[in-house]
Amino acid sequence: MISKFQLLSVLLFFFTWTKGSFTQAQSKVEQLSDSQVKAFYERAKSGGMSEMQIEQAALAQGFTLSDISLMRKRLAEVQNKENNLESDTTENTKATRQQIGQLSKRVIKKDSAKLPKKEPLKIFGSDLFNTEGLSFEPSLRIATPKNYQLGPDDELLVEIYGDAKGSYRLKVSPEGTVKVLNLAPIYISGLSVEEARDKIVSRLRQSYSGLNSGGSFASINLGNIRSIRVMVTGEVVKPGVYTVSSLATAFNALYLCGGPNKNGSFRTVNVVRNNKIVRVIDIYDFLLRANQADNIILQDQDIIQVPFYLTRVELDGEIKRPAIYELKKGESLQQLVDLAGGFNEQAYQSSVTLRRNTEKARKVVTVDRKDFTGFLPQSGDIVNVGKILDRYENKVVIEGAVFRPGEYALGENLKTLKDLLKQSEGVREDAFLNRAIIHREKPNREPEVLAVSLGKILNNEMPDIELRAQDSIVVKSVKDLREEYFVTIMGEINTPGDFEYADHMTVSDLIAQANGLSEGAIDSRIEIARRIKDTNLSEVTDNVMMQIITLKINRDLSLSNNDKQLQLQPFDIVYIRKSTRYDKQRSVVILGEVNYPGTYAIQNSGERITQLIERAGGPKSTGYLPNAIFRRSGERIALDIQRVVENPSLESNIILEEGDTIYIPERSELVRIEGAVLNPSTVNFSKGFTYSNYLSQAGGYGDRAKKSRVYVTYANGYTERSRKFLFFNVRPRIQPGSIITVPYKPKDERRSDLTGPVILSFTGTLILAAVTLISRL
Repeated sequence: MISKFQLLSVLLFFFTWTKGSFTQAQSKVEQLSDSQVKAFYERAKSGGMSEMQIEQAALAQGFTLSDISLMRKRLAEVQNKENNLESDTTENTKATRQQIGQLSKRVIKKDSAKLPKKEPLKIFGSDLFNTEGLSFEPSLRIATPKNYQLGPDDELLVEIYGDAKGSYRLKVSPEGTVKVLNLAPIYISGLSVEEARDKIVSRLRQSYSGLNSGGSFASINLGNIRSIRVMVTGEVVKPGVYTVSSLATAFNALYLCGGPNKNGSFRTVNVVRNNKIVRVIDIYDFLLRANQADNIILQDQDIIQVPFYLTRVELDGEIKRPAIYELKKGESLQQLVDLAGGFNEQAYQSSVTLRRNTEKARKVVTVDRKDFTGFLPQSGDIVNVGKILDRYENKVVIEGAVFRPGEYALGENLKTLKDLLKQSEGVREDAFLNRAIIHREKPNREPEVLAVSLGKILNNEMPDIELRAQDSIVVKSVKDLREEYFVTIMGEINTPGDFEYADHMTVSDLIAQANGLSEGAIDSRIEIARRIKDTNLSEVTDNVMMQIITLKINRDLSLSNNDKQLQLQPFDIVYIRKSTRYDKQRSVVILGEVNYPGTYAIQNSGERITQLIERAGGPKSTGYLPNAIFRRSGERIALDIQRVVENPSLESNIILEEGDTIYIPERSELVRIEGAVLNPSTVNFSKGFTYSNYLSQAGGYGDRAKKSRVYVTYANGYTERSRKFLFFNVRPRIQPGSIITVPYKPKDERRSDLTGPVILSFTGTLILAAVTLISRL
């Protein structure tokens, strides 16, 4: 609910907004929608005035206490509506009773709210009556139970067949009788269907002689059934009187009422009939053993009474079904464990610990496994089943240079280190026998390392070592105690890289592992770079940091007699050199107006542009060399190829490289003018036209044209700019395909478009003032 301060905050905001008389304010309040009142409330909540200040401010605006009262009433109505809406939507589970025909039906609605991450333990059995889709509704298609007693509103179907035919629907009257034809009423209330059948057939023989003993027969069955009223009382979720089918059972009624509540018993549910307990229901029998013997059919005016529970115990931890369980008098801890399905695989079963409430405090009780049967839990006990230790009581581990490393169990056949080596199939050939490491825990769980001579133990030169649980034995390999040996081959080899070293490996062996020499390899200049170690220290001088060994090898990977004696050592690097004359094909492209355009291979390292043009048959008559374009790596290079062709000795007749491209176009008849001109455009080339003529065709310079920086870009990539000679601008010559560019001056952001008119106005004012002053003199 909102506070008085919040109410007054809303009033102040509202009255300031209305700014009218009492009548106007009253009209405003009545016309406001719920959303508007809520909006005023939300905005007023952030106010910082005191209650008295708010009230005085409202009165100062011309409003009375009646105004304030009216607004309070309106706001309270909106708040109540919201509270009712929240109460309808925030509960996780709601249960109501609905009438369908003459029967009560319980409907369960569940919202989509997220459940908490960790829920407290539930009472075992509570979900039975809250499960959607489970209603224990009685089936009307089953045969009539033998102990079913007829009563008012039950219906019997009578079929006569044989020599005589007839069909009757007999409804039991409130007086307990049925009437057929014009015969006297037959009292059948409280009878079973079989008993009623005998009485009805006996009465029908008055109209059908020889019925069921001659040529006519009668069949009597139960048709529509009546509704009965039962009362569910005690510790249930929804106690009350329920209308159910006459075939309904005790579980049907318990489901309708929501089952026992948090204080109700699941083990002693009483069915009371005519003031006597006719059955005591243990719901756990149904849940755990699917026993429905206690699920008896109810009769009219039966009472189901759920008393308080007597003993409830919380069982949690490593158990199959953690929950809160109800125990009967005399049930033991073992029976509690059985109710929960027993221990799970991780449970510590030697003992359990429970917390028990005393009159003044709590205490801890530890129960050994042998005492489970005789120990009786008390209500409120919390039993926790612990988890087994994450350690092994008889495990030893061996790893490293043995044939079967892994975990082994201490026992009669495995007690010592030699026993463990035997079970692990012994040490490998590469095992380092001088020392093995045993990792062990001291009694205080501090780590300890023992080093043993494995070779001496195996040769019985020193006593065997007795192993303990949790011991871990590491047998090192000889390879583990040194760097990983490898050799490297680089250069003109098909698969260069590092390879594992092996004793007696030669260069031929290494080349074979590297998939052989490449096509460009030369076999006469193979070098081996070797680290200087104590073994070869005498073979090199003092100032040499690396030993270099040269040798020759044939294409068939055969060595000379001398080189056959040379074996590789760890970390050697073998270099295979490339032939000086060997090179991959490199190509260039010439396109456009030449006689034989296409791709050409570079013949030698000194081939130049003119040689390529010559190999391509020279330019066609339509080719225009001044506009020829040369590109290298996709980038346009400015070259005057016409001058190069005319004078091949020029330095611009450059040497060709892989990927170069020459394009010789046809003669262009266009000139483009762009930049700071009035009309950027492309015009025809005219031989007699000068720069000024082309500028005129573009409309002349623009306002921001930088005239002294005009430049011309030719089709071959060259660029030529304007130059100064004395006081004159010397413009570049124009050729076909040229682009004339007039640069822009930088824009002066500080200068306004009104600068000129302002200066002119100011100057005129000064002149007028001067003329006036002179005329007065």
